[in-house]
Amino acid sequence: MSNVSLIIEERPAQIGSFLVGRLLPFKEKRMVGPFAFIDHMGPAELAAGEALDVPPHPHIGLSTLTYLFEGSIMHRDSLGTEVEIVPGQVNWMTAGNGIVHSERSPDYQRNTARKLHGLQIWVALPKELEQIEPAFSHHEGSDLPSWDENGASFRLIAGKAFGRESKVPVYSDLYLVEVRANEKVHLDLSGKLYGESGLYILEGKVSTGGHDFGPKQLLVSTEPETCGFGMEAGTTVY
Repeated sequence: MSNVSLIIEERPAQIGSFLVGRLLPFKEKRMVGPFAFIDHMGPAELAAGEALDVPPHPHIGLSTLTYLFEGSIMHRDSLGTEVEIVPGQVNWMTAGNGIVHSERSPDYQRNTARKLHGLQIWVALPKELEQIEPAFSHHEGSDLPSWDENGASFRLIAGKAFGRESKVPVYSDLYLVEVRANEKVHLDLSGKLYGESGLYILEGKVSTGGHDFGPKQLLVSTEPETCGFGMEAGTTVY
């Protein structure tokens, strides 16, 4: 990201009874590639009796991706799906010509204190696919390619990158990659990425172009062919 063209800070937004940090859409940047909506959920401490309760609501013309770091969410939808997602797994829902779903804390957890932390992302469908039939898929961590390289751990959550492909069934050319620095590293990803790129800092510190950046910032670049940045040990980015 040695060519950062825009820095987006999280802004607070309410989702049902839950406060999130919203990155996209942004007034100066509605989308990054096909990514139209990014919410950072938590980290939140839910006391006994508190819960995430997003009631049934509709979507059309897009796909949603849910990825958790802590806690769990029960997903139900109009296809008859009922599945609990936990950290390391992916929920991928394609709304197409229309779907209704809810997201709630599982019943068995509601009377205990717990944490909830994760990302929810909306991905625009290509125009010609906006009216496809709705679908849902749930993926274990084993469906997501993972590897270590140059002092960092990588996980390809969705899409294609680095000569690998996630099993999450996307409809656009995209990549969502988790990178964790196991030590202080400098990553040169020149020639390994494509299209418009964003770098979201979940934790730690990133350095590029003589500047330091920290948590809850999204760095946007339009030139992935010159993408390079430093990461302090313990930093996690997407």
